[in-house]
Amino acid sequence: MSTTIERTFATRRQAELAIEHLVQEHGFERTDIFVAPEGQENSAGEDVSRADRATIAEDERDDAALESRIVVSIDLEDESMAQTVESVFSEFDGK
Repeated sequence: MSTTIERTFATRRQAELAIEHLVQEHGFERTDIFVAPEGQENSAGEDVSRADRATIAEDERDDAALESRIVVSIDLEDESMAQTVESVFSEFDGK
């Protein structure tokens, strides 16, 4: 029986770091991990992340698609891995 674990992240960067950690450090298949915006709009998250910040030459940027949180879900065939996923999601502030 499979289990799905789903969490949301405030930035695309946090979501991507969690995914990379699961794949590279724990051997999860990338094809078992799904990413989508929480709302209907395309989104880079709800908080400004590194690439969205203004540079020294800019006053402020407003071109980031900050519409909603990023949803990351993973399908697990082995329920014993659930704690590992929960730990990684928590490490990168998944809610």
